Amino acid sequence: MRPFDIHDDAHRRLNILTGEWVQVSPHRSKRPWSGQTEKNEIISKPEYDESCYLCPGNKRANGDVNPQYNGTFSFSNDFAAIPPDTPKGQFIDGLLQAKSEQGTCKVVCFSPRHDLTVPEMELDQIIPVIDLWIDECETLGALEHINYVQVFENKGEIMGCSNAHPHGQIWAQETIPVEPSKKQERQLGYFKIHGRSMLDDYLEQELVKDERIIFENDHFVALVPFWAVWPYEAMLLPKRRMSRITEMSHEEIESFAAAYHRLTIKYDNLFEISFPYSAGIHQAPFDNEIHEEWHWHMVFYPPLLRSATVKKFMVGYEMLANPQRDITPEFGAQKLKSMPEVHYKRLVEQNL
Repeated sequence: MRPFDIHDDAHRRLNILTGEWVQVSPHRSKRPWSGQTEKNEIISKPEYDESCYLCPGNKRANGDVNPQYNGTFSFSNDFAAIPPDTPKGQFIDGLLQAKSEQGTCKVVCFSPRHDLTVPEMELDQIIPVIDLWIDECETLGALEHINYVQVFENKGEIMGCSNAHPHGQIWAQETIPVEPSKKQERQLGYFKIHGRSMLDDYLEQELVKDERIIFENDHFVALVPFWAVWPYEAMLLPKRRMSRITEMSHEEIESFAAAYHRLTIKYDNLFEISFPYSAGIHQAPFDNEIHEEWHWHMVFYPPLLRSATVKKFMVGYEMLANPQRDITPEFGAQKLKSMPEVHYKRLVEQNL
């Protein structure tokens, strides 16, 4: 029997951060479709939309009026999923259990312009977004009843984004949510055994192998994780171990903004569309502990597989057993690495 080949044979890969496995089936795509580019018309959105509840000066659903902001703007979500005034209590009935949860949900507008997304913004417009994330994390994380702060962005209608205005959200709550909780347990277990950060050691190995690196700058690395589930999943990882985004220096903030910008430009250029994804920052809990085991990172989960209309769905086996993918993380990384650094819309404008 021939020897096992990880790039050609069916296998399972371990997610070291969660302890979960993903089924990889590269033999199903021995000659992976490099991606069908569907030449969609570039639809122009207005810089200001009078019907948008996030545009400056507009009235929101609860009657509040947005200020005439000219940079970033955050406010408490008018329809918060975890309200701060939830009554304390619990429900127990045999095997049935429920517990109240208090928190705060914020909306973060990235820009006053309705027609932009992160890859279409200028770098000096993205740095204030990160500054605002940091301010909100410091403020919310300092609240007595808050133990975790989740920063995230849903981009695109198919990711459940209900408003096209460039924005993200921040949810802060009493308990540590499921996904960060898994990463907390795995990183702490590794630190107790090795006395080092798991992601420090992982990043060192990835940089040596250089199979899944998309790019790097002075302070950050963009890579496709060895255990990636989504076809073009990616991670932004700081080179210096930090537990939370609140620990970044000004230079690191600039490098983070540049990496965020650069990766999302590559995403848009992949199929020449506004590339959808859910992205978020996983960081240490805000529970007054030091958390030397934590190495914060930002993850990107895009659903597109082979074109602007061919999506990856988690159905059947993925829902009932475990996630599965055909194209390997190595292929995904090389495809993203090869994408131009200039946004496709600007290239079109330059050729007109």
